[in-house]
Amino acid sequence: MAKSAILRTSLDVLYYTGASQVLRGIFGGRGAIFMLHHVRPGGGSGRGFAPNAGLEVTPEFLDQVIALVKSRGFDLVGLDEVAGRLGGQMPAARPFAAFTLDDGYRDNLVHALPVFRRNRCPFTIYVAPAIADGTCELWWRGLEAAIAGETRIETAVAGDQFALDTASDAQKQQAWQQLYWPVRQLEPHRQRQWIRDFCGSRGVNLEAICRAAAMTWDELRFIASDPLCTIGAHTINHYAVGQLSDTEALAELTGSAERIADELGRRPRHFAYPYGDADSAGRRDFRLAAEAGFVTAVTTRKGLVFDAHGEHLMALPRVSLSGEYQKLRYVEVLLSGTALALINGFRRLNVA
Repeated sequence: MAKSAILRTSLDVLYYTGASQVLRGIFGGRGAIFMLHHVRPGGGSGRGFAPNAGLEVTPEFLDQVIALVKSRGFDLVGLDEVAGRLGGQMPAARPFAAFTLDDGYRDNLVHALPVFRRNRCPFTIYVAPAIADGTCELWWRGLEAAIAGETRIETAVAGDQFALDTASDAQKQQAWQQLYWPVRQLEPHRQRQWIRDFCGSRGVNLEAICRAAAMTWDELRFIASDPLCTIGAHTINHYAVGQLSDTEALAELTGSAERIADELGRRPRHFAYPYGDADSAGRRDFRLAAEAGFVTAVTTRKGLVFDAHGEHLMALPRVSLSGEYQKLRYVEVLLSGTALALINGFRRLNVA
């Protein structure tokens, strides 16, 4: 059984047995920071070969999630208030829900903004300037496009040779699974050179993919003018910070904030680590984020936010809203903290 199917089954068991609600008082936290990427019609329902569909949700699902958290007594807050609550400056009895979107895609403006406005829901968009410039290699999209257009792929990644049939959707999916992690784990500069070579030899235009997907700076200026919107930083080039030297990592952190300040007129106070897992953001990177002057920084480590995170504002966990799990019962279980407690070995903090 695929990992996603196992997780869905586990979430269903926790929901239908009532265990998640019984244990909510034990595992529920101070709040939840939700993570999204794309919000667009049909999001997550890709047919055939659609390996990145997990990064998409529909506007309708986002609307339903916001309604759910409000009905469960959560306050809808921005990240400034998250920091204030955890720091003790803004005490509150009710739990909070904060919504964040990574990368700065145009569908956030076209499809997500109306949902947030209708619900008067604050949100944060983490911007990587190279994506806004339209020059960033969105390598996961490029890899998908290249595989989609081929019936056979022969390539090498980090010295390992691959000869993969890609005629059918099933073969394309298998090829994706074999190539994704080796490419993901490449040193960032080698990774970008690899994807440029891989896509270039197959007629896939990486810059066109980025430009079509990303908000322009003018569009970012428009959405940033909405009082519900907070703009955060996301490095300059969407590099995995944990794989860079101290000097380059700090330059990516501070440089992204400075460029956004130049373009939008305000320096971001909040940061998201690209990829955000333990290999991409660790203790050194938490220290560098603080040194760069950010008030909070979010990871992709799964979890609710607890009081103790007030001492670890550069290592905040998030709850992913994924295209593969667009069921409100799954969100109910995640908000209870039970599934996340199991994932984290019953630790409230995962900040190492």
